[in-house]
Amino acid sequence: LNANEQRELQTIMEKKQIKEFMTMYSKLVQNCFDGCVNDFTSKSLHTREESCVMRCVEKHQKASERVSLRFQEQNAAMMQSGQLPGR
Repeated sequence: LNANEQRELQTIMEKKQIKEFMTMYSKLVQNCFDGCVNDFTSKSLHTREESCVMRCVEKHQKASERVSLRFQEQNAAMMQSGQLPGR
């Protein structure tokens, strides 16, 4: 690829990553809100709801970190064995 094509590809990849992040973030917010917020009689979260949201976000963050680590481990193992991802 020439320099222009590389820049264009980089821009496309960055936009795709941003879109994927925003989709993941929106799903996280929706999931934690649906599972934790039940009382709409107040403008602010109750202590129980706030604790639930914090646990929910932490749980999803830890799961995401674990998945990321597993992908890195598998990628490293494939590179060591000479296998190419996706083949």
